Amino acid sequence: MPHLMAALLTVRPGGARYVAYGVAAVLLVMTVVIGVSLPETIEFTTAELVTLAFTLGGVLVVLHGVGRSRVVADEAGIRIVNGYRSHDFHWAAVAGISMKEGDPWPTLLTIDDARVMLFAIQRTDGPQASAAVRRLRELAA
Repeated sequence: MPHLMAALLTVRPGGARYVAYGVAAVLLVMTVVIGVSLPETIEFTTAELVTLAFTLGGVLVVLHGVGRSRVVADEAGIRIVNGYRSHDFHWAAVAGISMKEGDPWPTLLTIDDARVMLFAIQRTDGPQASAAVRRLRELAA
């Protein structure tokens, strides 16, 4: 799908996004506090520091992936960003939006029978999630 026109609907996860970025901030602060609080007699090798950096970096990349998830819809179609992967569909390719009782997030169904979760719309976000699903169904109709 080409670039989206003016968005009619943009949805980002509420609670999951706050938790992801909150955990990332706490993790960074804890790492710094622990690092400066250690006695001077403790020294890390280069390999240990590299391992720590890669582990911390990996966790932060995953948390940012959760936080950057979004659904953007306009008159032409829908863009779904789940973590670091994007999916673009014209409305003609969308067969429906499914969110059954107990599902944590809705699923977009295509006419080719592909299924893509809409991670940005979390059931735990309550009425906002229900409203977003209703609006997407209207746009897909």
